[in-house]
Amino acid sequence: MTDAGQSAHFTKNVTAAPENAAQIRREFSSWLSTHLALDPTRASDVVLAVNEALANAAEFAYVDAPAPGAMQVQAHYDDDAAVLTVTVTDEGVWRIGETDHTNPARGRGIPLMRALTDRTVIDSNHAGTTVHLQWDHVDQGCGSRTT
Repeated sequence: MTDAGQSAHFTKNVTAAPENAAQIRREFSSWLSTHLALDPTRASDVVLAVNEALANAAEFAYVDAPAPGAMQVQAHYDDDAAVLTVTVTDEGVWRIGETDHTNPARGRGIPLMRALTDRTVIDSNHAGTTVHLQWDHVDQGCGSRTT
């Protein structure tokens, strides 16, 4: 737990692969429960939104590349504003529009991220994709308070 008035940070850089996305999800979930006081439902929503961004980076960023490249996760909690921001970046090009959407279980990640956050911004260009996920009115504490 960080002291009041300070910010909390989480940063991981890994190869964009499903097993690494799963590992980051576990580590991020642990960091979240250690540094912020979220009720179980909201904590689950935050972790799910971050997981969707990680999964998209692992699955889509390097589809045309000979090997997976890098993905990075950065989480920042601004105590003064009570805002949690999580950014997932990669250096690949998402080609979601070209994937097989005939499977009804596919194509729900971006709408899900938008539904679970207060703000979701996705910036994709030739240099890579950046997903910004943000939640307002987040309490910092030891997990005993709820928002």
